[in-house]
Amino acid sequence: MSAIADKLQAVRQRIIAAARAAGRAPESVRLLAVSKTKPLAAIEAAIRAGQTDFAENYVQEGVEKCLALKSNGILTWHFIGPLQSNKTRLVAEHFSWVHSVDRLRLAQRLSEQRPEQCAPLNVCVQVNISDEKSKSGCAPAEACALCQAIAALPGLRLRGLMAIPAPTTDVAAQRAAFRSLRQLAQSISQHASLPLDTLSMGMSDDLEAAIAEGATMVRVGSAIFGERSYA
Repeated sequence: MSAIADKLQAVRQRIIAAARAAGRAPESVRLLAVSKTKPLAAIEAAIRAGQTDFAENYVQEGVEKCLALKSNGILTWHFIGPLQSNKTRLVAEHFSWVHSVDRLRLAQRLSEQRPEQCAPLNVCVQVNISDEKSKSGCAPAEACALCQAIAALPGLRLRGLMAIPAPTTDVAAQRAAFRSLRQLAQSISQHASLPLDTLSMGMSDDLEAAIAEGATMVRVGSAIFGERSYA
């Protein structure tokens, strides 16, 4: 598992270099280790290497990991996958962040089901920035109204926007998509008076472009843990 520590360090160096190239402080970018389908041993290796933020795509698998590592109080768990209405209670009870809220009904259920003793659930609105038919996310034109509605719900804390743009190796196209999300967030902040502080965008293959355009969180899986494994 020492390979995970080495890969994690390499990703951190990429983040530092990208942030400095953009004239930003490296600590302004938070690394989420995407641990979906990965065994507990791999997560524990990343923890030993200093990683504390982990992201999961599948509700049941993510909850099992949250519970198994509950004694490690320094961890923060992020849910980043598509969310179904019948799974919101588990997410509301076990995660600290949800990056994939794309409709009001999901937010309402998360609000109703967030335990009172827990801190507010941090929420990002997922935007389908590339208008892909197969992707989750609200339309950019709908994002402001959705953000306003979520901001009014108890038990939730609206933090910002998330996107998974269409994959491309063209850096200019990568940056254009991320720029669109940043500009949308700025517009919502200004016109709706919502203090959005989070841009969750960028993954293993495009984190440099995302950081150049203002990402505050990058979600990295394969560059840390290797390619996805299946049960």
